[in-house]
Amino acid sequence: MNIVVPIKVLADDQDIVVAADRSLDDSKAHRIVSTYDLNAVEAAVQLAAAHEGSKVVAVSVADAKADDSKLKKGILARGVDELVMIADDACADLDAHATAALLARMIDELDAADLIVCGDGSADNYAQQVDVQLADALDLPVATAVCAISIEGAIATCDRMLETQMQTIQIDLPAVISVVPDAALPRIPGMKDILAAGKKPSSVNAASEAVPSVIEVASTLAPQQAERKLEMLDASVDGDIDKFAAALKAAL
Repeated sequence: MNIVVPIKVLADDQDIVVAADRSLDDSKAHRIVSTYDLNAVEAAVQLAAAHEGSKVVAVSVADAKADDSKLKKGILARGVDELVMIADDACADLDAHATAALLARMIDELDAADLIVCGDGSADNYAQQVDVQLADALDLPVATAVCAISIEGAIATCDRMLETQMQTIQIDLPAVISVVPDAALPRIPGMKDILAAGKKPSSVNAASEAVPSVIEVASTLAPQQAERKLEMLDASVDGDIDKFAAALKAAL
């Protein structure tokens, strides 16, 4: 079984600088894998382990900074067999439509995929759109909000986590399935995994053809900082507890 996992590489939010005008600068930020996609990687690796002869290929579309040896080894060390990546500044800040279109082209060039496992969103925008738009681009069925997967033959049985209930569905393969974080807890690679990752195949290419975004972003700004009164009250002072309770009630 060939399993493909699309992953998003993004700026580490700890390295993002907020300017005085509230704009965000990630030019010096390290690139990391979106945390939701780590759950998808683990779910795919566990499925591959349960089906002998399976292969897991990670695919990604990102900016040029994603072409980082530590980042790539970190992906391959999590049980992934191969990494295929487009790392090109022309792919920076793509919307879900353009990202899905490029991922679909990459997947079409691989060995026939039996299953595509996505995270249910990304750690930056969390638009929850790439999975369904990727399925549309590949003309495949899709199941979202999946917390457990079992496969028998060419049918995947999925438990979907809805707001008030659990739903079990069956979907014909090949298909796109997006998993919630509860689907699989990401492993912590050991030294043996990291050393083995250096011997696994990986390829990084430039974007052969640009795909235009269909969403125009007007601005991205950090939240406006609220002014704080910084009023200090002392519980030992008569009446301050009542003042605190009144201030708390007014703020709620």
